[in-house]
Amino acid sequence: MKFLDSARVFVRSGDGGAGCVSFRREKFIEFGGPDGGDGGRGGDVVVECAGGLNTLIDFRYQQHFKARTGMHGMGKNRAGGRGADAVLKVPVGAQVIDEETGALIADLTAEGQRVVVAQGGNGGFGNAHFTTSTNRAPRRANPGQPGIERTLILRLKLIADAGLVGLPNAGKSTFLAAVSAAKRKIADYPFTTLHPGLGVASVDGRDFVLADIPGLIEGAHEGHGLGDRFLGHVERCGALVHLVDATGVNAGADYRTIRRELAAYGEGLEQKAEIVALSKVDAVDEETLKAQTELLRRAMRSYGPPVPNGGKRARPLVLSSATQRGVTEVLRATIAAVEARRGEEASGAAKPAPWAPQI
Repeated sequence: MKFLDSARVFVRSGDGGAGCVSFRREKFIEFGGPDGGDGGRGGDVVVECAGGLNTLIDFRYQQHFKARTGMHGMGKNRAGGRGADAVLKVPVGAQVIDEETGALIADLTAEGQRVVVAQGGNGGFGNAHFTTSTNRAPRRANPGQPGIERTLILRLKLIADAGLVGLPNAGKSTFLAAVSAAKRKIADYPFTTLHPGLGVASVDGRDFVLADIPGLIEGAHEGHGLGDRFLGHVERCGALVHLVDATGVNAGADYRTIRRELAAYGEGLEQKAEIVALSKVDAVDEETLKAQTELLRRAMRSYGPPVPNGGKRARPLVLSSATQRGVTEVLRATIAAVEARRGEEASGAAKPAPWAPQI
């Protein structure tokens, strides 16, 4: 299955059914009077967060969704039935954005959440509704109200506890494959990873979800390389695992490049807790490792995220996914940062649901 994290769809709610003009025509009833029923309400367009989905690929093949029109009213005071809703099923973590205004309509972060993005039109009144003391036989009925048309942007942001960032070929996919059951493409050329992936890592009996995104290069926020749009998939993460290649020319310069791209992207990524690890240390000698560690430590002092409560900045870790060196230490540091973030969220004040409908 291909990974698709953005889609554009056109939706239209159903028109309301028309009211009916009808009169009673029964034997032995001298003054029958009007008996036209009201029209039914048009169907709504609903976006539902469903389980078992992890991509928006379904919306590549269908981009138009229209709810059904309400049934028209009928004689004998019979009201029309309500039109069927059009339901768009999206994976957990999907956002619904109005294309015209750019406003966020819904942020669906839990399975089962639903939001009405276009309400159906009301049904029209039948002539029985217009009966008065002076107008005993009205011959008018209302048409149903038209439905709402709008174009929506669906954007998927993966739900993960921690995210992997770094330059291309920094060892992110190798690390994810080493600590989880995720099957990632691994090769010795840049941009091997073309779409995000998830894996469940475990350490000391505790599990957390780790997200791998394509590598960033200098100027990614201007569209260089694969751009920085994949950073949206780590916006929800509680911590970032920043891997720096020990076989590179200058580990400090590589670290600064990624930090500048995170700051240029915004959305608070540069403020998130960060676990920095020098990867591929099995491919360098001890002297080179010591020099690269010192360069990285100096870069972290100037470009790293703020340390809370005036604490001491952690030193960079060393990591070799091939030999498993330092893997446990990186996982322990990551789960500690993730659990600290969970504690902050649990103790924070309750906020209104971000998926509340805004029509």
